[in-house]
Amino acid sequence: MKPNNLESLWMPFTPNKSFKKDPRIIVGAKDMHFISDDGRDILDATAGLWCVNAGHGRKKIQDAVYNQIGELDYSPPFQFGHPKQFELANRLAEMFPEKMNHVFFSNSGSEAVDSALKIALAYQRARGKASKTRLIGRERGYHGVGFGGISVGGMVKNRMYFGSLLSGVDHLRHTHNPELNSFTKGLPEHGADLADDLERIVQLHDASTIAAVIVEPIAGSTGVLPPPKGYLKKLRELCTKHDILLIFDEVISAFGRMGTPTASEFFDVTPDIICCAKALTNAVIPMGATVVQDHIYESMLDNADAPIELFHGYTYSGHPVACAAALASLDIYKEEGLFERAVESAKHMQEAAHSLKGTKNVIDIRNMGLIAAVEIQAKDGAIGARGFETMKKAWDLGVMIRANGDTIAFSPPLIVENSQIDQMFDVTKKAIESIN
Repeated sequence: MKPNNLESLWMPFTPNKSFKKDPRIIVGAKDMHFISDDGRDILDATAGLWCVNAGHGRKKIQDAVYNQIGELDYSPPFQFGHPKQFELANRLAEMFPEKMNHVFFSNSGSEAVDSALKIALAYQRARGKASKTRLIGRERGYHGVGFGGISVGGMVKNRMYFGSLLSGVDHLRHTHNPELNSFTKGLPEHGADLADDLERIVQLHDASTIAAVIVEPIAGSTGVLPPPKGYLKKLRELCTKHDILLIFDEVISAFGRMGTPTASEFFDVTPDIICCAKALTNAVIPMGATVVQDHIYESMLDNADAPIELFHGYTYSGHPVACAAALASLDIYKEEGLFERAVESAKHMQEAAHSLKGTKNVIDIRNMGLIAAVEIQAKDGAIGARGFETMKKAWDLGVMIRANGDTIAFSPPLIVENSQIDQMFDVTKKAIESIN
């Protein structure tokens, strides 16, 4: 089943020349495994891309998608509605924190973030604070690949190629402090005071110019960086003090990854806006959502200067087939108690991950919820080389892991068994040790 020509496809976030010389082709998937084109079962240690939380090939979702296509394959989201988009919005309002009862649908995490940024700006204008236009991100943050997301994001390679991006953006310092927090199990002890960096930015720009702050509760794509104890609560207090919206990018952390519906609930910190995607549909159909507190939605409607309160949307917002997939996914999470199961699996994964301490070239291990990272010492002049080679070797040994530079990230489906967690880290250890 190998494709007879690999050249036509321009692959995203992939070294195309290298891949096409030695491709890793997936032809099937079921439960915890992908199937390679040479017939091997490959243990999925990353839930695809942090997204297949219920595991692969779920018949309930397949049936929901099939039936929805037969009933209503598409419905325009502008000026018309269909039942499932309202049902899904209601289900999310029930799951998400109190007073977060309004949902705007999109097609990806990148779009959910851009929607959140635009909603924040429109809200400030609607309530008579049009000078609040500045957006604050964080170093080592990842918020997708739209111009808004990479502007507030803090990944150098995502930013350096695309010009000046959005104006009026500033960044908090990141929270990663390996000197004080290396090999921490769970939340780091040191660094809550880094939230005070917002005070520095307020002193520089004045709060009257700042619309919103956006952070990931736990940064994923920049190396799995759990927040220091108390950091998010302090950031919430400062945003409230200065009348600034707080946005949580939960594209990775929502829907059970932390053992709760949202990381907001896990950390007991309620932002004004939450962005989510990925596991919302178990990745079967692309979908994103931006969930806002009541005061944002109500202010937009009460103070609108035109019949259309928000000039924003997508052709596929609330797509009926995506809604059907999402509703079936939420049913599975609830019926099988997968969020609760993740809490128990996370305990085992913490110990399995930290068992690699002392392995050749391993310089740090981090974990939180059903997420873990093993950081490898970079080669001189070749950052990311060891991580990339470790990823390829693990594939050869039957496990799919994710290399973010020289950090190996793990985020398995919530159905993972303890024996499979052990396999993930045993193979990773062998792979790391095989690399010079």
